[in-house]
Formats: sequence, C-alpha cells, structure tokens
Amino acid sequence: MTERPKVAIVGGGFGGLWAAQALAKMPVDVTLIDRKNHHVFQPLLYQVATAVLSPGEIAQPIRRILHRNKNTEVILGEVVGFDKEKRLVKLSGGEEVGYDYMVVAAGARHSYFGHDEWEAEAPGLKTLEDAVEIRRRVLMAFELAEREAYLTGVKKPLNFVIIGGGPTGVELAGAIADIARKALAKDFMAIDTTSARVVLFEGSDRVLGTFASDLSESAKKQLEDLGVEVRLNSFVTDVEEGRVKVGDEWVDCDVVLWATGVAASPLGKALGVETDRAGRVRVERDLSIPGNKDIFVIGDMVSLLQENGEPVPGVSPAAMQMGEATAANIRRDLKGEPRVKFTYVNKGTMATIGRSKAIAELGSLKFKGFIAWLMWLFLHVFFLIGFRNRFAVMFDWFWAYLTRERSARLITGDAGEMPVTLSQSSSTPDPKPARKPKSGKGKVR
Repeated sequence: MTERPKVAIVGGGFGGLWAAQALAKMPVDVTLIDRKNHHVFQPLLYQVATAVLSPGEIAQPIRRILHRNKNTEVILGEVVGFDKEKRLVKLSGGEEVGYDYMVVAAGARHSYFGHDEWEAEAPGLKTLEDAVEIRRRVLMAFELAEREAYLTGVKKPLNFVIIGGGPTGVELAGAIADIARKALAKDFMAIDTTSARVVLFEGSDRVLGTFASDLSESAKKQLEDLGVEVRLNSFVTDVEEGRVKVGDEWVDCDVVLWATGVAASPLGKALGVETDRAGRVRVERDLSIPGNKDIFVIGDMVSLLQENGEPVPGVSPAAMQMGEATAANIRRDLKGEPRVKFTYVNKGTMATIGRSKAIAELGSLKFKGFIAWLMWLFLHVFFLIGFRNRFAVMFDWFWAYLTRERSARLITGDAGEMPVTLSQSSSTPDPKPARKPKSGKGKVR
C-alpha cells in the first residue's frame, strides 16, 4: 500500500457521495467515477415525470457537491470491469484507475424479468432521462387526444396504466390522476381530462407491501379517492404498443409505465463473487466482498441480511449509512483497529400518494393523510443537496399546492415529430372542430 492510500468510488449516488464526504478529511486520495456528471435525488424523480419540478431542481453536478473536498477528484466515465489482482478499475475508453480500496456503489435499474423488449413501450423511472421521457409521454397523450377531438370530433377516453404498486407506482398513479382531474382540467377545450382512466396493477394482495397492513389499506383508499383504479393480484404477462395483457385480459392504454422489478448494476457480477437472482452482491458484515477486504459494495447492489433476518432495504437512507460505515472502516484500517459490522438503523419509511395524501411509519408510530404528506415533504427537501435546490423545490411545491399549476409542463421536440393517431386523416377537407375557438380572429388554442 502506498504512503497515501488511493480510494476509488464507482458511482455518484447516495452511497458513493456519502462515502466520499466521509473520506474528505482522511489521509487518502479519493477518485469518484460516474458515467453522468450529476447526482439525482431519486425520491423526487416522479415529480419531474409528472411536471411538478424541473430536472435541475432535483439534480446537482457531482463536482460541485464535492468541490470542498481537497482530496477528491471526480472522473466522468463508464466503468466496464475490474482487475482485482492489479487493483485496477477499467473504463470504457481503455483507461484504468488504480486503487488501494474500492467502493462499488453503481446502483440498480428496473428489471423486466427477462422481457427487456417491454422497455420501449413501458419505461421505468430511475434516471432524469427516464423522468423526462415519461413526462413527454404523459403530456403528449393529452395533446394528441385534444388534437384528434378538435380535428375529427372523436373524443377517445385516455387510459394510463402503471405496473407495480410499490412507492414509485403509487406516486406515479396518484400524480397522474391529479394532473388529469385537477391540474389540466381547465386547460383543454375539446376533451374532458377528468374522464381519463388511471389503472394501477399490483401482483400481490396489497400496495406498498413493506408497510403495515393498515397503512397499506389507507394508501389504497387514498389512491381510489384520487380516482385511481387499483387492481390487486393482477400480473401483467405481456406488453405491446397500446395495450397490456393481465391474465387473459388485454387492457388498452395510451401510456404504460413500469414500476416493478429491480436489477442491480451488472458491475456486481463483474466482481466475480456470488450474487442473488437480482444481481445483488452477497457481502460480508463489514460490506466487503468475500476474499477481498479492500473492495466494498454498498447501496442497491448489496444483498445483506440484518440481525432480525430481514434484508437491508434498497432505499437511500440505507445507502447513506453504508457509505459512512465503509469510510469509517477504512479509517479503522489506517489506524490498525478492527473493523465494525454494518448495522442498518431504520429511521422510518414514507410514501406519498398525491396532493396532501401520504403514509408514514416511524417505528411504532403511524401517520397518514395530510400530516404524513407534510412529514414526507419536509424530509425530502431537507435531504436535497444545495440551498438553491431546496428553495426552488419549496417554492414550486407551495405554488403547485395553492394553484395546482405544474411549473414544468414542457414537451421537447417539434410538432412534426408527434405520432399521428387521428381517427381520420388530417388532410380531410373541412374538419369539424369539437368546439369553435372563442376568438373571432382565427386563433386556435
């Protein structure tokens, strides 16, 4: 080992960032590698996907976050493999980064259970790009329906399908229902957005299955109060353009979103150690991999059981705690002290369902409705990195709460790129609009 150890961190998510911050004042040189230049506050991705927030309000450049860490270098690049014998991290361009300690925190993506071809029709939500694409699809569905109704007089009901009743699925379903029934209700003239159908399919017997059963039932009722149709014990077995198959039933839809199934980064398997079915690495109690005490794996890539036999959940608080614990064990190594086993401290779980609707479980305490929503709101804003981000998010949320306005209702791309879904050709002479423009100046709204 060199006089000043080198620590390579793969991934700039919660685990990687918290590890880097905890290593900031140690006598080590840190290199953080990520294929994107920004950290995303993933719990708020659905707010970007449903046009409440803009991407820049939940993201911050990694280099800016760590700019005070004098011992840390940030490298933009994609890690493709490792050489554990030579202690090297391999990048896609052929470059290599040496290390004495390596922390792999590359996160996870959505899993389609062997049907990756479904992703084109049913995008998941893990990155800013995912969120912007979902926002485009949701808003485009309303625009196309309005165009068809205006040009042909055909008013086709809109159908939105969300697959998966975990936190992401519940958040998306509630937010889309709120958009259709409140936020956009007065903005379209030819269609009635409040008639849009939002269906949530969940394979188990309840939504938000990690919560207590009474809170899960409360979440279901709050969703239904928003107009969401919740269908439990319903497995989606096929996804095609414009429809999904549930059992033997085909359900038509304009937009389908995937919110179930998680697969760890393939870098876990590249380490050459045992992984579970989702690709998560089975680590030792100190978060190192078997046979290599100098390599740690943290965050969503980890398969580790707690003392009570329950797995450590793949949530941001667990990743943060793992990052700090890993840095602490590196410090102990440098001091010649024995390492400490990682212990996850569950500080509570929360899920938002819609405007003023949420559930929260803090130990034996349970909350639902408006109080839980306030708790969720302030906790998530508190963890946002950067004062500007916190201020912007609070302002947009406050404004959206008072007015139900969405501040980020933007569809990127030109009108000519939109798919044509009119019931009849738009070149048909003298199309009959569903409603005449209010202005006599020929202005189409």
